[in-house]
Amino acid sequence: MSKDVCSTECINKEKAAKMRARFKEENFLRKTDLYKSLADANRLKIAYSLLLEDELCVCDIANVLEVSVATASHHLRFLRKKGLAKHRKVGKMVYYSLDNDHAKQLVELAFIHRKEGR
Repeated sequence: MSKDVCSTECINKEKAAKMRARFKEENFLRKTDLYKSLADANRLKIAYSLLLEDELCVCDIANVLEVSVATASHHLRFLRKKGLAKHRKVGKMVYYSLDNDHAKQLVELAFIHRKEGR
């Protein structure tokens, strides 16, 4: 028998019912959508760059990723729509940053978790 599976069935029905009730209260689609936003390597690189530099213009991000400005803009718009990034326009330049501390924490935690070897 596998070591990662219970060898006998023993269900705590009270806990299971409690969790099912919580699942109904939460919007899991919005939460998984958030994590999917960072599942793309280019978007994660953008988020990490914004974590390190606080704010970058679209041209700088395109240069860092070695992609076109159009590709960088596409990823940045996606991150903005998902609530992870925000932008401000100064003349003809558009600068992006992570939207808030929660977005920063998500990116930081991904790298901390990886460094721990998990």
